[in-house]
Amino acid sequence: MYPVVRSLLFRLEPESAHRLTLSALDVAHRVHLSGLLGDTDTKSTPAAVMGLTFPNRVGLAAGLDKNADHLDALGALGFGFVEVGTVTPKPQQGNPKPRLFRLPGPQAIINRMGFNNAGVDHLVANVRKSRYRGVIGINIGKNLTTPVERAVDDYLVCLRKAHAAAHYVTVNISSPNTPGLRNLQFGEHLDGLLSALKSEVTRLDAEHGRRVPLAVKIAPDMTRDEIALVAKTLEANAIDGVIATNTTVSRENVAGMPHAHEAGGLSGAPLFATSTAVVRELRRLLPDMPIVGAGGIDSGVRASEKCQAGADLVQLYTGFIYRGPELIGECVRATQGVGDS
Repeated sequence: MYPVVRSLLFRLEPESAHRLTLSALDVAHRVHLSGLLGDTDTKSTPAAVMGLTFPNRVGLAAGLDKNADHLDALGALGFGFVEVGTVTPKPQQGNPKPRLFRLPGPQAIINRMGFNNAGVDHLVANVRKSRYRGVIGINIGKNLTTPVERAVDDYLVCLRKAHAAAHYVTVNISSPNTPGLRNLQFGEHLDGLLSALKSEVTRLDAEHGRRVPLAVKIAPDMTRDEIALVAKTLEANAIDGVIATNTTVSRENVAGMPHAHEAGGLSGAPLFATSTAVVRELRRLLPDMPIVGAGGIDSGVRASEKCQAGADLVQLYTGFIYRGPELIGECVRATQGVGDS
């Protein structure tokens, strides 16, 4: 069923198709028809990761539901966890349109959305009223108008507001679509940011009597030496988990294809090898840290390979857009038997 629906949706402008699809999922959920959309048999042995219990190891990556407007409908498809956001303290429109481009041949997407969202208060209100019972992650970032040297202020605002509603919080320092953001991944910038956030989440945990793990989402566009520096800083600040990876600015695997020249982050199948190499290197450097593998998962085989490289959990995004809900169940079955962290 989904291939037919996709062929119709792909005739629409990408952002319009995105909005229409999410609205249709909401309707299907309200009339209890989510199970007809694909393979949603996602029963699995629960996984213990970051001190949390995940119904299964397959999650939805941040970016698809930036405001948690569709959390119940997406959760009904069988994800073990759903990460919403990226959210910023204040609402913002994001970058000028067009800013989302399909590359159907290699099953990829380029986006330069620019953290378009309705603000952290809107997202938290949606999470609070949600009936989804899986694990919920809230992905936080900074507003475009906030200078990089003041970025920690924005992250702290989001952390404080998200803490009571999230099962875990992800610090997004790796989007290529906010100028200067990736500078926060290195050296004193990263150490200062993570030190402040870890101190604050520890205080909030004690105040509210609940532990909320802190994860960091990193970019794939790093050398081995840079990955080692990031890993050292994550470990030094006792970060609870790392998500590898965000989108790539490289066009090596799509050079010459329509839209390949567009600025933004590339996601989908062409990212798989690079993102998986980062997972593998992180596992070597951080044998005990939970890793969430994201980037290019478009089949159960790819999900399994991500876990074999060292991921404890996996996240879907572009593969989900191209394959539809059947991909979820396929990946759940393929990731059974991964060791807990």
